[in-house]
Amino acid sequence: MANSIKLSSIIFSFFFLQQLLFSNGQNNDIKGGYWLRDSGLPLNNIDSTLFTHLFCAFADLNSQSNQLIIKPEDQDSFRQFTSTVQQKNPSAKTLLSIGGGDAPNKRAYGVMARTPNSRKSFIDSSIRLARQLGFHGLDLDWEYPESATDMTNFGILLNEWRTAINTEARNSGRAPLLLTAAVFYSPRVNNLDYPVPSVARNFDWINLMAYDFYAPNWSASQTNSHAQLFDPVNHVSGSDGITTWIQAGVPTQKLVLGIPFYGYAWQLVNANIHGLRAPASGKSSVSPNNEGSITYSQIQNYIVQSRATTVYNATIVGYYCYSGNTWIWYDDTQSVRNKVTYAKGRGLLGYFAWHIAQDQNWVLSRTASQTWGASSQAMK
Repeated sequence: MANSIKLSSIIFSFFFLQQLLFSNGQNNDIKGGYWLRDSGLPLNNIDSTLFTHLFCAFADLNSQSNQLIIKPEDQDSFRQFTSTVQQKNPSAKTLLSIGGGDAPNKRAYGVMARTPNSRKSFIDSSIRLARQLGFHGLDLDWEYPESATDMTNFGILLNEWRTAINTEARNSGRAPLLLTAAVFYSPRVNNLDYPVPSVARNFDWINLMAYDFYAPNWSASQTNSHAQLFDPVNHVSGSDGITTWIQAGVPTQKLVLGIPFYGYAWQLVNANIHGLRAPASGKSSVSPNNEGSITYSQIQNYIVQSRATTVYNATIVGYYCYSGNTWIWYDDTQSVRNKVTYAKGRGLLGYFAWHIAQDQNWVLSRTASQTWGASSQAMK
């Protein structure tokens, strides 16, 4: 009996180690996309065949209990998320995304991360909720830690979170939950450095938000690219972000490049001066949002309806269009192809889209997926 128990223990330990190794970095390629319940895209309309990983956004933090919660109106969709997307793609993995740029209580994350008890409350509730709802992982979108203390506590939180995930998996005999994060495009944000050793050690990968570099609200005086892949002048770009994360110590195979499925619309000062960095006076009325953003689908409709001129900039990689006094920067099929090809060529784990409801008939999603596959075949 003792030998039988010992053998069973060895077999389980081997199985768990294999699962752990897979979870901690030996992932398949990532073709990711974020979905929001109130984005206008019904859950059962998601074409999950175009993705390997889908992020369900957003769960949030209860500032009183420090536990992860889901808004009542989101609960049914979140509970059905994994089973629904796996109907079209049984191999799709799902992650419960936490926080977001529009989270109502962003500072609660910094408060939660201050003490062992509050961190434990958050961590335990996140694991429990992910398991209850059938997700394969958890994704933290804390935008952004506001102080050096926040950054230090962020690193401690990750250490404890990873330990708890591994312990839960070992005790349950299940594969460990994936642990990822959406982070700033570079390892330094608001003059603060991410705790890179903890990030590199504890996350399965990080999603680099390589967009929102410029927008009419905070760069009103001239048109600009909000998501350029290259920037030979100011070095504010997706490629520069990738380089700095690698130089800081995060393995290339833990980096995933973000591609925005939206643009920004500026108001030109002079309709006859309509190039990149042309004089502007803030956001265009074409945008339905206060910050000047406009979805890819809306941009395509605008181009047709206004007979806008479109220009592809191969130097920094991206498109702009203009008609009258409206000027819009965005990604289209060629820039998506180039970004995905670049990410593959640099050895990144993959790419993700923010967010999939902004696409038009899955044009960008299909382009990205096919390009990654074509790049994979070409490099074999």
